Amino acid sequence: MSSTTGTTTEKTGTIHATTATGATNTAEAARPPSRSEPGSSTPSTPDTPTPRDARRAPSPTARVRRAALRTVGRLPYLLLKGVTRSAAIAALLLLWEIAPRAGLVDRTFLPPFSEVADAWWGLATDGQLADNARASLARSFSGFGIAVAVAVPLGLLIGWYRPVADLLGPLLEVFRNTAALALLPVFVLLLGIGETSKISIVVYACTWPILLNTISAVRNVDPTLLKLAKSMDLSAPRLFQKVILPASVPVMFTGIRLAGAVSILVLVAAEMIGAKAGLGYLINASQYNFAIPQMYAGIITISAVGVAFNQVLVTVERRLSSWRVPAGG
Repeated sequence: MSSTTGTTTEKTGTIHATTATGATNTAEAARPPSRSEPGSSTPSTPDTPTPRDARRAPSPTARVRRAALRTVGRLPYLLLKGVTRSAAIAALLLLWEIAPRAGLVDRTFLPPFSEVADAWWGLATDGQLADNARASLARSFSGFGIAVAVAVPLGLLIGWYRPVADLLGPLLEVFRNTAALALLPVFVLLLGIGETSKISIVVYACTWPILLNTISAVRNVDPTLLKLAKSMDLSAPRLFQKVILPASVPVMFTGIRLAGAVSILVLVAAEMIGAKAGLGYLINASQYNFAIPQMYAGIITISAVGVAFNQVLVTVERRLSSWRVPAGG
């Protein structure tokens, strides 16, 4: 009898425990899930910023203020850097101004810089400087662009494929050792005295620095990079696109920058021989008319154009070489 009573008591306790557990589960199921619970099925609203996100994300005004503070903080460094870079040029111009006035040189053949600046301003105001500079830049940029379009693919081809290099190597050695100005009479005889001969001589002079530097760039790519790329089973076009071209950009642009300077120098020499417009024509005509300040004004303009052109090429090179890690980094 006692055993039956104990069994009945145990069953009753089990039933009460099961009922309590079921009630608890029912209450938890009925309660809406909280957003902080990881198992919640209610979608969260990530677009709504929390107070912590609001503290972390600076406002546009704060970002502008920080950028302005950084610029102001770097201002002394930038000023010092600008003064350092322009000190040598300022010293040269000062010497140019003082030497003729002190009688150290004949001011007839080397007038003071102030007189040259006045002559430059006179040429700029009456339009002569702009017309001649426009003619020279059109010829120079045309020849330079054609040279880049021809020499870069040819250099990549010669540097990558050894049979092409063996075939064209002797011919390239002959022509690259022939001065461009020595062939100027030949270009004039074959193409006339017009624009075609001037652009052609620029193309010829600019081709060799670009071509030779491109060939050297392709042949001197780091062998480790090539082995790593080949270990990844890259195809030949992908290898050329992802490894050869990026690694060749620095040396290639060295040749392009040299060609940019050559394009202006050779063109000026060609314009001195036969042209009716251009900076070379302006310098030559000023010399014949004994307008020495105007002659120096033309020379200064050529120098300024060359510096500006070189800075443009440097900017393009940095843009294409942004993947490179600086030496100090």
